[in-house]
Amino acid sequence: MELKKNPKADLTKNIGLYFVIGLSFVLFITFIAFEYKSYDDSGEYDISMNVDDDLDEEVPLTEQLKVPPPPPPPAAPEIIEVVEDEEDIEETVIESTESNEEEEVMEVDDVEVDDFDEDVDVPFAVIENVPVFPGCEGAGDKRACFNKMMQKHIRKNFRYPEISQEMGVQGRVSIMFVIQKDGSIGGIRMRGPDKNLEKEAARIIGKLPKMTPGKQRGRAVRVPFSIPINFKLQ
Repeated sequence: MELKKNPKADLTKNIGLYFVIGLSFVLFITFIAFEYKSYDDSGEYDISMNVDDDLDEEVPLTEQLKVPPPPPPPAAPEIIEVVEDEEDIEETVIESTESNEEEEVMEVDDVEVDDFDEDVDVPFAVIENVPVFPGCEGAGDKRACFNKMMQKHIRKNFRYPEISQEMGVQGRVSIMFVIQKDGSIGGIRMRGPDKNLEKEAARIIGKLPKMTPGKQRGRAVRVPFSIPINFKLQ
Protein backbone atom coordinates (compact mmCIF):
# COMPACT_ATOMS: atom_id res chain seq x y z
CA MET A 1 0.00 0.00 0.00
CA GLU A 2 1.59 3.30 -1.14
CA LEU A 3 1.73 6.27 1.21
CA LYS A 4 0.11 9.46 0.00
CA LYS A 5 1.29 12.91 1.05
CA ASN A 6 -0.79 16.00 1.31
CA PRO A 7 0.57 18.76 -0.99
CA LYS A 8 0.02 21.31 1.75
CA ALA A 9 2.22 19.34 4.13
CA ASP A 10 5.24 19.46 1.72
CA LEU A 11 7.92 21.50 3.49
CA THR A 12 10.18 21.81 0.44
CA LYS A 13 7.57 23.61 -1.58
CA ASN A 14 8.62 27.21 -0.60
CA ILE A 15 12.17 26.51 0.59
CA GLY A 16 13.70 29.19 -1.71
CA LEU A 17 11.46 31.91 -0.40
CA TYR A 18 12.21 30.98 3.17
CA PHE A 19 15.94 30.99 2.48
CA VAL A 20 15.82 34.50 1.02
CA ILE A 21 13.77 35.83 3.94
CA GLY A 22 16.11 34.29 6.47
CA LEU A 23 19.21 35.62 4.69
CA SER A 24 17.73 39.09 4.56
CA PHE A 25 16.94 38.97 8.24
CA VAL A 26 20.47 37.89 9.13
CA LEU A 27 21.95 40.67 7.05
CA PHE A 28 19.67 43.21 8.66
CA ILE A 29 20.70 42.07 12.16
CA THR A 30 24.38 42.23 11.16
CA PHE A 31 23.99 45.77 9.79
CA ILE A 32 22.28 46.91 13.00
CA ALA A 33 25.08 45.38 15.05
CA PHE A 34 27.78 47.22 13.10
CA GLU A 35 25.97 50.56 13.20
CA TYR A 36 25.11 50.38 16.89
CA LYS A 37 26.84 53.07 18.98
CA SER A 38 26.88 53.54 22.72
CA TYR A 39 27.56 56.78 24.60
CA ASP A 40 28.77 57.42 28.13
CA ASP A 41 25.94 58.93 30.12
CA SER A 42 28.29 60.40 32.75
CA GLY A 43 28.37 64.18 32.64
CA GLU A 44 32.14 64.39 33.14
CA TYR A 45 34.10 65.56 30.07
CA ASP A 46 37.29 67.51 29.46
CA ILE A 47 36.46 71.11 28.83
CA SER A 48 40.08 71.82 27.78
CA MET A 49 39.37 70.30 24.36
CA ASN A 50 36.55 72.72 23.64
CA VAL A 51 37.47 75.45 21.17
CA ASP A 52 35.31 78.53 21.09
CA ASP A 53 35.35 80.44 17.82
CA ASP A 54 35.14 84.09 18.64
CA LEU A 55 33.76 85.56 15.45
CA ASP A 56 33.89 89.06 16.84
CA GLU A 57 37.70 89.08 16.98
CA GLU A 58 39.33 90.89 14.03
CA VAL A 59 42.19 88.93 12.49
CA PRO A 60 44.42 90.88 10.02
CA LEU A 61 44.69 89.16 6.66
CA THR A 62 48.16 90.48 5.84
CA GLU A 63 50.92 91.92 7.92
CA GLN A 64 52.22 95.34 7.07
CA LEU A 65 55.81 95.51 5.87
CA LYS A 66 58.03 97.40 8.19
CA VAL A 67 59.91 99.95 6.02
CA PRO A 68 62.75 101.88 7.70
CA PRO A 69 62.19 105.61 7.75
CA PRO A 70 64.11 107.68 5.15
CA PRO A 71 67.37 109.28 6.27
CA PRO A 72 67.09 112.82 7.50
CA PRO A 73 68.05 115.57 5.02
CA PRO A 74 71.52 117.07 5.38
CA ALA A 75 71.77 119.95 7.73
CA ALA A 76 71.83 123.36 6.13
CA PRO A 77 74.99 125.44 6.62
CA GLU A 78 74.78 127.85 9.47
CA ILE A 79 76.05 130.82 7.46
CA ILE A 80 75.45 131.29 3.75
CA GLU A 81 77.99 133.57 2.13
CA VAL A 82 76.96 135.42 -1.00
CA VAL A 83 79.90 136.07 -3.33
CA GLU A 84 79.44 138.77 -5.91
CA ASP A 85 80.59 137.98 -9.43
CA GLU A 86 82.84 140.87 -10.27
CA GLU A 87 84.66 139.29 -13.22
CA ASP A 88 83.28 139.91 -16.69
CA ILE A 89 83.12 136.86 -18.91
CA GLU A 90 83.68 137.48 -22.55
CA GLU A 91 81.19 135.77 -24.78
CA THR A 92 82.59 133.62 -27.54
CA VAL A 93 81.15 134.47 -30.90
CA ILE A 94 81.18 131.66 -33.44
CA GLU A 95 81.32 133.02 -36.92
CA SER A 96 79.56 131.18 -39.67
CA THR A 97 81.76 129.63 -42.35
CA GLU A 98 79.03 129.66 -44.96
CA SER A 99 79.53 132.08 -47.81
CA ASN A 100 77.00 134.63 -48.86
CA GLU A 101 76.33 135.96 -52.32
CA GLU A 102 77.74 139.31 -51.26
CA GLU A 103 81.13 137.89 -50.33
CA GLU A 104 83.83 137.87 -52.95
CA VAL A 105 85.44 134.54 -53.75
CA MET A 106 89.13 134.69 -54.51
CA GLU A 107 90.21 132.87 -57.65
CA VAL A 108 93.22 130.60 -57.51
CA ASP A 109 95.04 130.44 -60.81
CA ASP A 110 97.43 127.56 -60.30
CA VAL A 111 98.01 125.22 -57.40
CA GLU A 112 101.56 124.04 -57.20
CA VAL A 113 102.11 120.58 -55.76
CA ASP A 114 105.62 119.87 -54.62
CA ASP A 115 106.91 116.42 -55.49
CA PHE A 116 107.62 114.53 -52.32
CA ASP A 117 110.78 112.55 -52.13
CA GLU A 118 109.90 109.15 -50.72
CA ASP A 119 112.30 106.25 -50.50
CA VAL A 120 110.01 103.83 -52.32
CA ASP A 121 110.71 100.67 -54.28
CA VAL A 122 109.40 100.48 -57.84
CA PRO A 123 109.24 96.94 -59.29
CA PHE A 124 111.27 96.23 -62.41
CA ALA A 125 108.11 95.28 -64.38
CA VAL A 126 106.39 98.67 -63.96
CA ILE A 127 109.22 101.20 -63.69
CA GLU A 128 109.33 103.88 -66.35
CA ASN A 129 113.11 103.76 -66.99
CA VAL A 130 114.64 100.38 -66.14
CA PRO A 131 118.17 100.12 -64.74
CA VAL A 132 120.73 99.95 -67.53
CA PHE A 133 123.09 96.98 -67.46
CA PRO A 134 126.61 97.85 -68.63
CA GLY A 135 126.66 97.25 -72.36
CA CYS A 136 122.95 98.04 -72.87
CA GLU A 137 123.28 101.81 -73.12
CA GLY A 138 122.64 101.87 -76.87
CA ALA A 139 120.02 99.09 -76.94
CA GLY A 140 116.56 99.94 -78.20
CA ASP A 141 114.81 97.62 -75.70
CA LYS A 142 116.79 98.09 -72.52
CA ARG A 143 114.47 95.81 -70.55
CA ALA A 144 115.13 92.83 -72.84
CA CYS A 145 118.85 93.67 -72.94
CA PHE A 146 118.93 93.71 -69.12
CA ASN A 147 117.47 90.20 -68.92
CA LYS A 148 119.85 88.92 -71.60
CA MET A 149 122.91 90.32 -69.82
CA MET A 150 121.73 88.87 -66.49
CA GLN A 151 121.58 85.38 -67.97
CA LYS A 152 125.01 85.85 -69.54
CA HIS A 153 126.46 86.97 -66.20
CA ILE A 154 125.03 83.92 -64.38
CA ARG A 155 126.41 81.45 -66.95
CA LYS A 156 129.81 83.12 -66.86
CA ASN A 157 130.16 83.06 -63.05
CA PHE A 158 128.26 79.81 -62.35
CA ARG A 159 130.10 77.22 -60.25
CA TYR A 160 128.47 74.14 -58.74
CA PRO A 161 129.51 73.60 -55.09
CA GLU A 162 131.55 70.40 -54.74
CA ILE A 163 129.94 69.40 -51.44
CA SER A 164 126.49 69.68 -53.01
CA GLN A 165 127.66 67.50 -55.93
CA GLU A 166 128.97 64.85 -53.51
CA MET A 167 125.70 64.84 -51.60
CA GLY A 168 123.65 64.80 -54.81
CA VAL A 169 121.81 68.02 -53.92
CA GLN A 170 120.17 69.92 -56.75
CA GLY A 171 117.25 72.28 -57.26
CA ARG A 172 116.22 75.87 -57.89
CA VAL A 173 117.33 78.84 -55.80
CA SER A 174 115.09 81.91 -55.95
CA ILE A 175 117.22 84.99 -55.38
CA MET A 176 116.02 88.56 -54.86
CA PHE A 177 118.06 91.73 -54.74
CA VAL A 178 117.64 95.52 -55.00
CA ILE A 179 119.35 97.83 -57.48
CA GLN A 180 119.96 100.87 -55.30
CA LYS A 181 119.54 104.52 -56.33
CA ASP A 182 123.27 104.74 -56.99
CA GLY A 183 123.27 101.61 -59.21
CA SER A 184 124.89 99.28 -56.66
CA ILE A 185 123.51 95.88 -55.65
CA GLY A 186 122.11 95.32 -52.14
CA GLY A 187 119.43 93.59 -50.11
CA ILE A 188 120.31 90.12 -51.42
CA ARG A 189 117.91 87.40 -50.22
CA MET A 190 117.73 83.79 -51.37
CA ARG A 191 115.67 80.68 -50.78
CA GLY A 192 116.59 77.20 -52.01
CA PRO A 193 116.85 73.50 -51.12
CA ASP A 194 120.39 73.72 -49.70
CA LYS A 195 122.49 76.32 -47.85
CA ASN A 196 125.49 75.72 -50.09
CA LEU A 197 123.42 76.36 -53.20
CA GLU A 198 122.05 79.54 -51.64
CA LYS A 199 125.56 80.79 -50.86
CA GLU A 200 126.68 80.14 -54.46
CA ALA A 201 123.66 82.04 -55.85
CA ALA A 202 124.42 84.98 -53.53
CA ARG A 203 128.07 84.96 -54.68
CA ILE A 204 126.99 85.14 -58.33
CA ILE A 205 124.65 88.11 -57.73
CA GLY A 206 127.24 89.84 -55.58
CA LYS A 207 129.59 89.94 -58.59
CA LEU A 208 127.11 92.01 -60.67
CA PRO A 209 128.61 95.26 -61.98
CA LYS A 210 127.37 98.68 -60.99
CA MET A 211 124.49 99.80 -63.20
CA THR A 212 122.75 102.98 -64.21
CA PRO A 213 119.91 103.27 -61.64
CA GLY A 214 116.29 103.03 -62.63
CA LYS A 215 114.22 106.20 -62.74
CA GLN A 216 110.58 106.98 -62.00
CA ARG A 217 109.32 110.46 -63.04
CA GLY A 218 112.90 111.49 -63.70
CA ARG A 219 114.16 110.54 -60.23
CA ALA A 220 116.40 107.64 -59.30
CA VAL A 221 114.58 105.00 -57.24
CA ARG A 222 115.34 101.59 -55.85
CA VAL A 223 114.34 98.70 -58.10
CA PRO A 224 113.79 95.21 -56.63
CA PHE A 225 114.52 92.32 -58.98
CA SER A 226 114.21 88.53 -58.65
CA ILE A 227 115.55 85.69 -60.76
CA PRO A 228 115.81 81.89 -60.33
CA ILE A 229 119.10 80.01 -60.64
CA ASN A 230 118.85 76.29 -61.41
CA PHE A 231 121.41 73.83 -60.06
CA LYS A 232 121.12 70.51 -61.90
CA LEU A 233 123.54 67.60 -61.82
CA GLN A 234 124.62 66.14 -65.19
